[in-house]
Amino acid sequence: MRCNGAMNDAQKTDAQQSFLDLLHAQRVWDVDLPAFDPDAAPSAPLPLFHIWFAEAVAAGQAEPHTMSLATVDAEGRPDVRTLMLHDADERGWHFATHRTSAKGRQLAARPHAALGFYWPVQGRQVRVRGPVTETSRAESLADLHARSTGALAAALTGSQSEVLDSQEELARTADAAWERASAEPDAEVAGWTRYVVEPREVEFFQGDAGRRHVRLRYRRDGAHWTRELLWP
Repeated sequence: MRCNGAMNDAQKTDAQQSFLDLLHAQRVWDVDLPAFDPDAAPSAPLPLFHIWFAEAVAAGQAEPHTMSLATVDAEGRPDVRTLMLHDADERGWHFATHRTSAKGRQLAARPHAALGFYWPVQGRQVRVRGPVTETSRAESLADLHARSTGALAAALTGSQSEVLDSQEELARTADAAWERASAEPDAEVAGWTRYVVEPREVEFFQGDAGRRHVRLRYRRDGAHWTRELLWP
């Protein structure tokens, strides 16, 4: 797919200036931000994540379960995308995808990842880094079948990250996938895999209007966690 048409230098300059004017007009955290006392934080990161997640939901944060997943490709170049959190338990932070997708292939070659959550309604971020493992086939299928018909249809559509010839091809394939998902709610999807990021580092960031941001990092030290404050 190619796009035709070009702007002259004056049009490019005007378009760039319009973008910069719009960009610089944006503001961050024009709301009252919650306080965060790191000395009162729990000894491990998971309970604090559960608390902050619940508080994000209560504060009206849209889609608080979405997160950025960063991986690296075969050449060591970083890659990132947004997807949904499926669970956060003692094993780690869970997500799912096709093993044959770009991220699935990257994780097969280099099984490490980083996650990023951003909840601007409270000026909060959470970052997670660690090795990635696959769950069992049974757990992966249970994960898929616990979700909506639409999620199953999307998984059945398959070919994620592959080149698409046309929107018409997608429409035909998606329609067929929806029909099958509705008729076979227990349909299996080859390659659908649930992954777990086993945390080695977890950082909690609380924004502050005066730019005195609080950053608390948990770092795994054997079976225990070390907590440390970071300069903002």
